[in-house]
Amino acid sequence: MRLDRIISTIDAHAAGEPLRIITAGVPPLPGASILERRRFMAEHYDHLRRTLLFEPRGHADMYGAILTPPVTPGADFGVLFLTNEGYSTMCGHGVIALTTVLLETGMLPRRGPQTEVVYDSPAGLIRACATVEGERVTSVAFRNVPSFRFAHDVEVATSRGPVRASIAFGGAFYVLVDASELEVEVLPEHAALLTHLGMEIKRAVEREHEVVHPEEPELRGIYGTIVSEPPRTEGGDGRNITIYAEGAVDRSPCGTGTSAKLACLFADGRIPLGQPYVHESVIGTTFTGRVLKETTVGSYAAVETEIAGRGFMTGLHQFIADPEDQTAGGFLVR
Repeated sequence: MRLDRIISTIDAHAAGEPLRIITAGVPPLPGASILERRRFMAEHYDHLRRTLLFEPRGHADMYGAILTPPVTPGADFGVLFLTNEGYSTMCGHGVIALTTVLLETGMLPRRGPQTEVVYDSPAGLIRACATVEGERVTSVAFRNVPSFRFAHDVEVATSRGPVRASIAFGGAFYVLVDASELEVEVLPEHAALLTHLGMEIKRAVEREHEVVHPEEPELRGIYGTIVSEPPRTEGGDGRNITIYAEGAVDRSPCGTGTSAKLACLFADGRIPLGQPYVHESVIGTTFTGRVLKETTVGSYAAVETEIAGRGFMTGLHQFIADPEDQTAGGFLVR
């Protein structure tokens, strides 16, 4: 068997959302920045993303990660996050799951009951802190890049009539709408309808608005739609479903989406500094977020947030991509 056809991964999840971490089989990615490495990956090795995330090895909602050497002094790793659409700028559930895997497998030494792991991401520097009990990681909290509301009270035309929305950045740009305006509940049995509406809203906003980060022009465009409603679980503060990339459904509460939500809540005076916000997913799992401090991003009032959750490993894999297999490059049936 030719070893260059074998790709190794560790699979994990955080709050139900999968993460496939590629540990062997990807050549070194050149570039002085993580954004340069992301461009190189997209231009030269995108077939590996499709092979590992798409069928028959993955599915339309699979998520991936590739580690690279860091570019910032003091960082432990650089990381690229992979989706069914391409490459995301940041991923909260990915940071939680990846940190768990690195420490529980010994890929990064544990440094006591509180171990910090620092990542260079396309969106900027991410600091994660893992709570370690013995050999287990029982929680990961990460300090996200600054989050801000980009636009408020935006009217969006949908097949269910016009709705009001906000656009916010939490490591990626999201459109945030209330489920009540769409007259649909955030439940698993409504996932197909919510996916359709989420993509409809995303594309409508992108047609009407140029959404670009004020300090990094490569961070642009709408990554996903967050549909929110009141909580359904005891102790929850809000519930959401996030439709991201090309119609993928986030099973977790969405880490970067939670940061975007917190930015909007803080801008409206609905949450103070330091108060925990328990954010539910469509399947009832939770992340806990809080606003740590105020800051600015360009001309925008912004906040620094912390998001906490737990990750679990689910498998160790060696995938074979046989060039004689007509499906080796991956496919999706939706």
